[in-house]
Amino acid sequence: MSSTAARGDRRVSPVFLALVAIMAVSAWAVWTGFSKLPGLAVFLFVVSGWIVSLCLHEYAHARTALHGGDLSVGAKGYLTLDPLKYTHAMLSIVLPVIFVILGGIGLPGGAVFIERHRIRGRWRHSLISAAGPLTNVLFAVVCTAPFWLHALDGVPDHFRYALGFLALLQVTAAILNFLPVPGLDGYGVIEPWLSYKVRRQVEPIAPFGLLAVFIVLWIPEVNHVFFEAIDALLRSLGVTEWDTYWGQELFRFWQGTPDIPPLSEAAFTTFS
Repeated sequence: MSSTAARGDRRVSPVFLALVAIMAVSAWAVWTGFSKLPGLAVFLFVVSGWIVSLCLHEYAHARTALHGGDLSVGAKGYLTLDPLKYTHAMLSIVLPVIFVILGGIGLPGGAVFIERHRIRGRWRHSLISAAGPLTNVLFAVVCTAPFWLHALDGVPDHFRYALGFLALLQVTAAILNFLPVPGLDGYGVIEPWLSYKVRRQVEPIAPFGLLAVFIVLWIPEVNHVFFEAIDALLRSLGVTEWDTYWGQELFRFWQGTPDIPPLSEAAFTTFS
């Protein structure tokens, strides 16, 4: 492959740059209160931020695979951050966004196609699988930084709530993706260390792992325990249930702009 072609394979996609621009403009609209529909601005900010994080998630898999020995990821367009280049755009982008809209769950998306036979060493295979959710962890750290750094003085309430909700999505995506369930990255981390017999037995059910997780999360008791754990983790990072609740309420702009009480009432409010 020529150096010119290689550079083209790694040039950042205009689609991704457009997503970043939408994220930046909508963040500005939320911060300044420019939009007459604050919920719409929050929606655009959260959705564009979520898709950007999904692109970075898939890019991390591909970039790690490239350094692990799979040079084919460049020719497939995975290094351009273009969501349209991923093997399963429906699973990688569309379905996760739908899950966010329907239930406020940062459900992990699909995959880039890694030619695993090109990769040598179990640690490299594990690292390739871990790279994606580790990106969500990093994104969550960035989103929660103003909270745990106590740097929220002067931050508009709507922006605070939007950031809190986006942090919730990143944390849920990271935790769900690290589950050792076939088809998810957590299983990909441990798969190289399993016996050949076990891997062959698990292989047929791998395509249904994501669906199984989604179904289990719809069980009320499981959903309650899961989000209790998420809320506890976010509270340790300074993000309260108040922040994520009103962030999600604003996000659902089609339900109308919520009547948000003053932030001073947060300490005296609980959500069921």
